[in-house]
Amino acid sequence: MEIIKSIQSRIYEIRGERVMLDFDLALLYEVETKVLNQAVKRNLQRFPDDFMFQLTPKEWESIRSQIVTASDGASSSSQIVIMNRSQIVTGSQKHRGNSPYVFTEQGVAMLSGVLRSDKAIEMNIAIMRAFVDIRKILIKQSNINEQLAEIKERIGEHDLQLNELYDAMDNLLDEKIAQLKWKDREKIGFKIDKK
Repeated sequence: MEIIKSIQSRIYEIRGERVMLDFDLALLYEVETKVLNQAVKRNLQRFPDDFMFQLTPKEWESIRSQIVTASDGASSSSQIVIMNRSQIVTGSQKHRGNSPYVFTEQGVAMLSGVLRSDKAIEMNIAIMRAFVDIRKILIKQSNINEQLAEIKERIGEHDLQLNELYDAMDNLLDEKIAQLKWKDREKIGFKIDKK
């Protein structure tokens, strides 16, 4: 479970896709980033644009700031992630001239056919589980959002009903006040004492 949480912390959303960075994957597969990218380039036909793409410099800068922020703000319970994050920041210096490649969930699945070590197979299974867990969390969040929308709608209906009730009560109070004023008014005309 710890490894899946560590993997989930390495999944980013870019261009509307959940992706993993090439050097994160290389770290997990215990190979050099260069080796991973060479294996991909030898099998480029397996990696269309929706499986793998290179980050723009702006996207890469955004991701780098997220990595640094994550390592600075991490709690002591994620000591393993902190250690790996510092390795990533150090390892990412290799990408000074060009931005790293990122792999979508399908691209990561395709890597299992390109990298054939036992470690690659083991990590691919863990990565797929991490993607599935994230999807489940997003589905739960979407269900919660739907429930909140329904509650807001009901509250809105109750607000209308309560406003009508308050208006009716105001009208009743106005009528009572009018009746009291009529009874307590100063009467004009002749007053006859009854003895």
